[in-house]
Amino acid sequence: MNEKKNKKEGRRIRTLDPMHYVGPYLMTSRVGSTNYFPGKVEVSVAEEYIKQKKEQGLKDFSMMHLFLAAFVRVYSQHPEMNRFIRGRRIYARNNIEFLITIKKEMKLNAADTVVKVCFEPTATAEDVYHVLNKVIEEAKNESGDFDKTVGTLCKFPRFIMRGFAGILNVLDFYGLMPKSLVDISPFHGTLVITSLASLGIPPVYHHLYEFGNVPAFFAFGRRYVEYEVQSDGSVKKCRYMDYRITCDERIADGHAYSVALRYMNSLIRKPVLLDNPPEKVVEDIP
Repeated sequence: MNEKKNKKEGRRIRTLDPMHYVGPYLMTSRVGSTNYFPGKVEVSVAEEYIKQKKEQGLKDFSMMHLFLAAFVRVYSQHPEMNRFIRGRRIYARNNIEFLITIKKEMKLNAADTVVKVCFEPTATAEDVYHVLNKVIEEAKNESGDFDKTVGTLCKFPRFIMRGFAGILNVLDFYGLMPKSLVDISPFHGTLVITSLASLGIPPVYHHLYEFGNVPAFFAFGRRYVEYEVQSDGSVKKCRYMDYRITCDERIADGHAYSVALRYMNSLIRKPVLLDNPPEKVVEDIP
């Protein structure tokens, strides 16, 4: 599943309304076009779901797998979230590609690496589990192509590095970067997702990258307890998890973002919906 990638990152969308069309020309910076969404979701049902998955043999199943599966489903039903900006134009991405930073070992000074994982839009929670774990295991056992490429470039003098970076920016603007570089780049993809739960800290608003075309960054933090008064006067113990999203507002309007996020929340609250593929996959506009 992870090996199936289209030759091109995406296709240009030509039926946008005037406001979306002119937006990238007026707001030329990705960071300057960023919106910030805070959110939280009740995870009591999700925790029970994760426990069941582990009992079924998916021993490492976690909130990371669940969030990834939920986002795959979101992009399969709301393709406008899977767009990107290139050269002042808006494109519909052909693949669902997530970028995840991992440590090769759970040690303070262990090396970090970024894995890029490609999912089919029909992927279930179990599909996501197997694909992600395979990619992570491979990344931990060997140096990735991106790490090797950057390691080689770092041996050159600074003026060469600056020149190379400038050339890459021009090539990226016109969509001329070699596919071999795009495929390994941690700056090209659907979404960057990171878990701060294992560090025991709240999520952060992570900046977007000016280079590349990643339009969104999702971070989630530790779980915590809140006691809520119910309509009958009783008090219920609830378990929540906070998350933060930074996203490029030029790819879709606020209504589209709000609908997609509500859908993601509903899937986390009722994760059993991720056990089966979606009835259909929605295509983006022409």
